[in-house]
Amino acid sequence: MKGTMTSLQNNISDLLQLARKFNCFYLSGLHHGLYKPFIVAGHQVGLVRPDVTKHLQRFPEVFNITGKSVELNPAFRDYQERSSKVADVLESLRKENEICALKGWRNECFEVSTPYQESLMEMERSAICLFGIRNYGVSVSGYVNHPTKGLCIWLQQRSFTKQTWPGKWDCFVSGGLAVGYGILETTIKEAAEEASVQGDLVKKLVPAGCVSFFFESERGLFPNTEYVYDLELPLDFLPKNADGEVETFELLTASECIQRALTPQFKTTSAPVLLDFLIRKGYINPENEPNYRQLIELLHVPLQSVYGWPYAAPVAVNGGGGEIRHAN
Repeated sequence: MKGTMTSLQNNISDLLQLARKFNCFYLSGLHHGLYKPFIVAGHQVGLVRPDVTKHLQRFPEVFNITGKSVELNPAFRDYQERSSKVADVLESLRKENEICALKGWRNECFEVSTPYQESLMEMERSAICLFGIRNYGVSVSGYVNHPTKGLCIWLQQRSFTKQTWPGKWDCFVSGGLAVGYGILETTIKEAAEEASVQGDLVKKLVPAGCVSFFFESERGLFPNTEYVYDLELPLDFLPKNADGEVETFELLTASECIQRALTPQFKTTSAPVLLDFLIRKGYINPENEPNYRQLIELLHVPLQSVYGWPYAAPVAVNGGGGEIRHAN
């Protein structure tokens, strides 16, 4: 027993480092001052990296770029016009095939909104990270209470043809919140498509809160919030993929899941969901995780306070880069 606990503590001591990894931008890049606020209708909805700003400068009729910010032309007055103008720019950039994120084009739109759920526009999913826009999704932790192995969790291996994180191990079921779909609606849809969870079984989904984090990769910025659900599965349940986006599934013990999450073969931005689940089930606890409080804090980064809502910047004078309007 002593050897088992020591092994667990050795593994869990690496978890804070993992949490720092999926919050790399929140802990570092956010404070460098190299990124410009992205402003839509007087609200800061994101951040734009210098490499992206370079591309957007070629579209002055759509983006007003100053030393302080990147602002979507305020002459675009409604949801449809904003969405259409930005979509035209993204289609043009996509054809040039120079921007990494756009090579994973999804033909699916995510909503751009204020924290108060005021919808401002929609944007191609693969481009959301170019503007550092808050990204919402759902994740399901499918688990069983095994009579001899204890808590066991189903993981999926993503298809090798996926646009992002191909072949990486992932949570049981997950998906992004596309325009026109609700949270539970998306969860039910993804559970059926990815793991053939349907009928009475899907009714056992239990909402369990959210995780939030701020990650950065070569593709862009990811201020992500995941709505998490728990689903206890029968011992004899075998998930079966129905949409071609999963290579295989594997049922692992809690300890094996931690080991898997600590490897490069696991999708970094899915690790928060797994860690949150293991904390809520008591497997990771204050007795075996010396950085327990810090770990929990890094699973619930306050993204709502990262951006200025609404945005207000000083008015430039004497040709100092153009005027940015104060929000009223």
